[in-house]
Amino acid sequence: MNTATVNISFQESLLADIDKIARVESRSRSELLREAVRLYIDRKRRWDRIFAYGKAVVTRENLTETDVASEIQAYRQQKARNR
Repeated sequence: MNTATVNISFQESLLADIDKIARVESRSRSELLREAVRLYIDRKRRWDRIFAYGKAVVTRENLTETDVASEIQAYRQQKARNR
């Protein structure tokens, strides 16, 4: 696997937190940051797919913002009744 070295600036307090977690987990700072970035990218992709699906439904069903707000309100009311 090819790698590249990247220089990143952190506030000292954040860097101290990163180093503490890396020490507790017995891994390097680089390993911790690589995992953090992978998790961020994965979460971002999932949210992008969720929003794309929502836009597709809105377009397909020709929904307005008011329609969406009404559905959310109805869902929340039903959920509150089922508690």
